[in-house]
Amino acid sequence: MTTVTIPTLETERLLMRAPRSHDLDPLVDFLASERSQFVGGPGKSRIDCARTLGNMAGQWVLRGYGMWVLVPKGENTAIGMAGAWHPDHWPEREIGWSLWSAEAEGKGYAHEAANAARVHLYDHMGWTTAVSYIDADNARSIALAERLGCTLDETAETPKGDEDDTPCLVYRHPSPEALR
Repeated sequence: MTTVTIPTLETERLLMRAPRSHDLDPLVDFLASERSQFVGGPGKSRIDCARTLGNMAGQWVLRGYGMWVLVPKGENTAIGMAGAWHPDHWPEREIGWSLWSAEAEGKGYAHEAANAARVHLYDHMGWTTAVSYIDADNARSIALAERLGCTLDETAETPKGDEDDTPCLVYRHPSPEALR
């Protein structure tokens, strides 16, 4: 049996922790909504959502890094995810995010979590670069990437081989040195 320790990160307002089985219901609600249009929804079945949650946990086992589930401090219900995503057919490691709760949007949670994830990946996992793959119509994520200091990298390769090969933009995160 492989045992993996998924670190828990704390930000000013969030607990970033390992995926848990009770995170499935908030994920199902999100992936059924129009708000999930840029991450494979809407209309995902509960079974598909369970697979997504399993993939989130599995990245930690397979890669040693992955997505954290975001929970406001003092609460127990997941409001989103942020962290590393790197299916084996993707050209680069990604820092991604999504807020599952409409009520959580516009409060800076995604920025707080993506920044904390990036610091951890650079400082503790030795990453020297990262990208964020963003749908060209996802204005909110583009704005967040730019707020994080990312720049459009028109020379970077985009993911291929997904059931949805929709072209995307590639935003390059600043290097660890540039953030110091």
